[in-house]
Amino acid sequence: MTENIIVTQKLCKTFSTGGVQQHVLRNLDLEIRNGDFTVVMGPSGSGKSTLLYALSGMDTPTLGEIVFGGERISGLSSDRLALFRRRNCGFVFQQIYLCDNMSLMDNVMASGLLVSRSRKEVASRARGLFAQVGLSEQDCRKFPAQLSGGQAQRGALVRGLINGPAMLFADEPTGALDSSSGEAVLDLLTETNQNGQSIVIVTHDVTSALRGNRVLYLRDGVVCGECGLGAYTHEDAARRERLRGFLVEMGW
Repeated sequence: MTENIIVTQKLCKTFSTGGVQQHVLRNLDLEIRNGDFTVVMGPSGSGKSTLLYALSGMDTPTLGEIVFGGERISGLSSDRLALFRRRNCGFVFQQIYLCDNMSLMDNVMASGLLVSRSRKEVASRARGLFAQVGLSEQDCRKFPAQLSGGQAQRGALVRGLINGPAMLFADEPTGALDSSSGEAVLDLLTETNQNGQSIVIVTHDVTSALRGNRVLYLRDGVVCGECGLGAYTHEDAARRERLRGFLVEMGW
């Protein structure tokens, strides 16, 4: 049986707006297995991004518990939580958030050196990851404004992986890309997962969701359905129909 890397119990997140309580996550019990490519789907406002930020320690729950890699992170101080994220979490977002005044290599190095003191070791790992995602040394010397959207997002993926995270979190990573660039990023995420990387991705996109082996459907802060897809294979019509049928059942 695959070991769980993240477990939540009675997870709640409530926001107060103008004195009105908005319950975004509601008593959510969830298990994320090590090595899985887990996809979270659901309508806008269902709590998908809130869940991702809570699981990754970027936000703290109002109530409930999150255990990540055997450590209860929901009780950590902000400083210890920041250190935990550096060592255990990688992030890829729809907005790429590269520093405009730094080269792509320097953006990645800045993240890597937060964890490792060896500049040589970080640079070597970065070059290997850049080669893996199809970015040349010339690309790495460019500033973000000189890169295409697809190149920048691939660079952001390298930044997310530079510290060898236990979990890679991605929030709509193809949302700002054209179809060709988006497909390339999905291919990289799939390959990364097949090499053993655990991934949680939030998406509205069926094409992105097809890459996961497990799809969770969130509505009103509660997981109301789950679809097991197994390992990804290219152009699998039965897989696509299974996911579409599940989404129709969920009211997508």
